[in-house]
Amino acid sequence: MGLKMIRTAVLGVAALALGAVATSASAAEATLTNVHNCCNSCKKGIDAAVTGAGATAKIEKSTITVTAADDAGVKKAVDALLAAGYYGDGAPAGAAASDAKAKSVTVEGMHLCCGKCVDAFNKAATAAGGTKTDAAKNAKTVVVEGDVSAKAVLDALHKAGFNATVK
Repeated sequence: MGLKMIRTAVLGVAALALGAVATSASAAEATLTNVHNCCNSCKKGIDAAVTGAGATAKIEKSTITVTAADDAGVKKAVDALLAAGYYGDGAPAGAAASDAKAKSVTVEGMHLCCGKCVDAFNKAATAAGGTKTDAAKNAKTVVVEGDVSAKAVLDALHKAGFNATVK
């Protein structure tokens, strides 16, 4: 190979490398903090939700950094994380829940993969004024009893790193 061809090949490789840097520099990301992540199953659930939406997740304890090709990809991945029952500071709050007191509030869609998740859920429910729940491992729907409001329960769950919807 002549000198001119080697120089052209080196410049071509450099251009490809710069293109890769430029592509990754244009990626979008969002960081969520205080996400419930108490065990390996939680971590797997977080990763599955984010990667299933076409993004990547850097998981460091309760801090999750979501990276995608663009803002729409990040939004899709964060929405998938919320739908999987996780919540973190930096995520959209969702629809406002009622602040009216009730004897019970039924929530669904939170991530309860183990006893630690259930304990954290119950602690959040108690902080919201709940006196009893029927939370159990892998439950999809939980009733929080007491003199509680849907808003107080959801706010407490968010603070504990869980997402749910009021049924």
